[in-house]
Amino acid sequence: MTVPLTPRELWEQRFAADEYVYGTEPNAFLAASLARLPRGRALCLAEGEGRNAVHLAEAGYEVASIDLTHAGVAKTRRLAAERGVEVDARVGDLASFDLGTDRWDLVVSSFAHVPPVVRRRVHAQLPVALRPGGALLLEAYTPAQIGRGTGGPPVPELTMTLVTLREELSGLDLVHAEELERPVLEGTGHTGVGAVVQVIATKPPSH
Repeated sequence: MTVPLTPRELWEQRFAADEYVYGTEPNAFLAASLARLPRGRALCLAEGEGRNAVHLAEAGYEVASIDLTHAGVAKTRRLAAERGVEVDARVGDLASFDLGTDRWDLVVSSFAHVPPVVRRRVHAQLPVALRPGGALLLEAYTPAQIGRGTGGPPVPELTMTLVTLREELSGLDLVHAEELERPVLEGTGHTGVGAVVQVIATKPPSH
């Protein structure tokens, strides 16, 4: 009887290849939104192989990233070195990671599909972890993505909806919130039209 891989083992195996599974270009929603996002210190959650973190570093951000895998972090550091930028890439588990207090001007969650209890824990920290005026940019697959074969998690509980995100991010102001279908063409991992939810949520400035 074959023992199923843990999520960490699965992603370590996936990221072990030389190729960048999701490519080296940034998430399209992040790239298109960059001009409207606050500058400064950025944190990329479940960053994988580093494409978003490196893009932000190239744009002048001071960037940190966290990923569950050693292989993903190694590829993040490699990509940063190839592009001539610095990223503070670290191995860590979002189930226990502390986002800190008034620490980030921008937090990026790009297809960070984790168990609901972990997702809620992370989202609950954001009103404290973001600096006043700071923002979360999030894109994830919705349950409508299941079965399409173009990327994303295999089960609906790992996806996100606008309804649940409005609830989980109630401490922030949602300045952009939309469910839509769009082409997601990112390496071999995301390969076609996807059903996604996109959110930009900000922490109100201090008075």
